[in-house]
Amino acid sequence: MRIKKRNRPDYRLVNSLENVAPKLSQQTKAFLRKNSAPVKPPFLKEKYSDYQNILQQIGDLEAIQALMGWDKEVYMPPAGNATRSRQLALLAGISHEKATSAHLGELLEELHQNKEQLTASEARNVFLSRKEYLKQAKFTKAFVERRSLCTSKCYDAWVKGRAANDATDYLVVLQEMIDLKKEEAEIYGYQDHPYNALLDLYEPEMTVAQLDPLFSEVKEKLVAFVGQLRQKQAPDNSFLQQFYPKDAQWQFGLAILKGIGYDFNAGRQDISPHPFTTTFGPGDVRVTTRIDEENFDNMCWSCIHEGGHALYEQGLPSESFGLPLGKYCSLGIHESQSRLWENNVGRALPFWKYWYPKLQESFPKQLNDTTLQGFYKGINQVKPDFVRTESDELHYHFHILIRYEIEKELIGGSVKTMDLKALWAQKYEEYLGLKVPNDNLGILQDIHWAYGSFGYFPTYSLGSMYAAQFYHQAEKEIDQLEEQLKNGNTDQLLQWLREKVHIHGQNYTAGDLCKKVTGEKLNFSYFMDYVEKKYKEIYS
Repeated sequence: MRIKKRNRPDYRLVNSLENVAPKLSQQTKAFLRKNSAPVKPPFLKEKYSDYQNILQQIGDLEAIQALMGWDKEVYMPPAGNATRSRQLALLAGISHEKATSAHLGELLEELHQNKEQLTASEARNVFLSRKEYLKQAKFTKAFVERRSLCTSKCYDAWVKGRAANDATDYLVVLQEMIDLKKEEAEIYGYQDHPYNALLDLYEPEMTVAQLDPLFSEVKEKLVAFVGQLRQKQAPDNSFLQQFYPKDAQWQFGLAILKGIGYDFNAGRQDISPHPFTTTFGPGDVRVTTRIDEENFDNMCWSCIHEGGHALYEQGLPSESFGLPLGKYCSLGIHESQSRLWENNVGRALPFWKYWYPKLQESFPKQLNDTTLQGFYKGINQVKPDFVRTESDELHYHFHILIRYEIEKELIGGSVKTMDLKALWAQKYEEYLGLKVPNDNLGILQDIHWAYGSFGYFPTYSLGSMYAAQFYHQAEKEIDQLEEQLKNGNTDQLLQWLREKVHIHGQNYTAGDLCKKVTGEKLNFSYFMDYVEKKYKEIYS
């Protein structure tokens, strides 16, 4: 657990107390010196207020960009792409100018020099903002606008490639994106591997040297365990591949979101090709889902997954909007919240003891012949799949492993985009035993690279590992958690997550937060213990 540095005591308060009460014990005087909050001089108070206003203005600009991005994926007509791309590039440039202005830099330096007169939370905000400022100040406005335009161009090529089931043109543009990300890594600076510079954007302080051993455990332990399960008779899940009317699925998804605590007064759900969660500020956290009328699996667990992300965003301290303490800790921790709700809760038997009768009421024709046990085992069938987002929770990490290995080679320079389709096919056959039949089931299935999000994928596996460790701790600290879930009550679990994870924002790094919540650093064994216990029972 990280120990917070104490604030400088307010000696004016201590001295006045000594004047009026000279007989105070030495122990009491020492306590007062140690715990009295600092009183900021007026000039410093004004400086901090100015800094806070600038950060919140930047937060508003980012929220406007997020809103335009949400509209682009949900409602915008295709012909609007060129104009929207230009608008987003303009906003990115304005936001960057404000975030790297000389005035903000001077404020941060002065606040940093007087950090002992700030509260612990204020000092943490300044430390993190200054760190980010120094990183972003390395980039010119021209580079930021070029990056935004490249992202829009690459995304458009991805959409067209998906429509044609042909990645040829997309890969040409993707090479431009990769060259730009290499340039970005060089500007940021790094130690050991250029991928570390990009990884730090999503999982601060995480490195290839830390990730490689974790993914080695995935290869050594999880691959072997899945190999054992493949020798067993897989549970039947054919009940999922029936006709489930879109409107009924939509209504059930809304009920699930409300049931786990998602606040519809502060958010909404819509349809998009790729489910996502986005935040426009306190009081507006939105989710999307997708619906396949021939497969119930798509909608249900994307709702729970994105709902987990949204619960985290809705639980962040609203008074710190725009400031580091009002933002999520890391994407690995963010993913831990979605994975905890999706898998540790949403694919567990206690949860469905409450929800399955309601699901049967919504779809009597499809599910009347399927028992609760049959449903539970079926939704946890372990079987390799081409598509990451439709994979079971065990094979899922093979998909992430493949992307992690490819990303490192792309950024490291040993692989070009012209080699990607062959490399992708090779790794899918090696790890999953599957021969990739087309581009949509292969290199075009993810949107992340089109957005330039290199370094993002490892956070998905980290999220599942954190989730297992957090949930294990929650079971120890919440009385009769399983019984509560059987009764459809998730209130105490959500409150536990609010107090242990959400409320802290970026007050801790992911590693420090894990230690604070569970008493130890991230430990892969919690994930393996969870999956072995669960799947040995399911597979008898």
